Amino acid sequence: MKFEDFISLIHPVLAVAFVFPIIGISVNFAWQTRQRRLQSKDGGKSKIPPIVGSEHLKIGRWLAASVVGVNLVALAYSVVYGYKGWIDQQKDGTLQIFQVIFIVLMFILTVVSLFLLYRARSKQWRAIFATLTGMGLIILGCQNGVYRLSNQWYWSHYYIGMAASMLMIFSLAIVEDIYKDRSHRWRMIHTVLNCVALLLFIGQGMTGSRDLLEIPLSWQKPHIYKCDFNNKTCPDGQSSIDSSKFAQIKLDYDKILDF
Repeated sequence: MKFEDFISLIHPVLAVAFVFPIIGISVNFAWQTRQRRLQSKDGGKSKIPPIVGSEHLKIGRWLAASVVGVNLVALAYSVVYGYKGWIDQQKDGTLQIFQVIFIVLMFILTVVSLFLLYRARSKQWRAIFATLTGMGLIILGCQNGVYRLSNQWYWSHYYIGMAASMLMIFSLAIVEDIYKDRSHRWRMIHTVLNCVALLLFIGQGMTGSRDLLEIPLSWQKPHIYKCDFNNKTCPDGQSSIDSSKFAQIKLDYDKILDF
């Protein structure tokens, strides 16, 4: 594995080490908060401490930031190192400086919009910064190098991740409305959408594992991308891999098996 291959592991490592544990904690606090509300509504005294509500809010805000942040990390790697990304464009002599500056500014503006969304209190500004954050993610996701798998959008790690990110942004934007709405309409919307988001996160775990198998290493890309993915065939005689190196790799692998 080369340096760029190790960098590609940052996104899944962050997702496994931080995002998914936060999801579990958030779901646990959400369930306790609802149970306490139902018990108090019936006139009984709940044994669940009242602090679970504020803890759920705090963890939920962390979750939204972590989901969007991990998404940005994945997009940044894809734009630079992905197929026909900046590295490939530089090799082909097609890399445009204006495009690079524009994408860098888009990353900065998306992060700033997310930060301001956390600070905003009025409905108008929350809607503006939530829209800007979502638009930033979509524009960045449309760049070359991003592994979208558009022909299988319903089973695409990219599209599922984008949908989950949008739901997190929306949930963050309506927090103030949830606590002000006496009819609990926004609370029900929040509950339903986050149940959908939970299913999307499960799908992310499955599709992310699949993509780790499908996306080739850097030294494999020139050979893999010559294949016909629709017919599942590859041209003969196209490999430029040194046969002696391949034999040495196989020999080392056989030694490991014998050990």
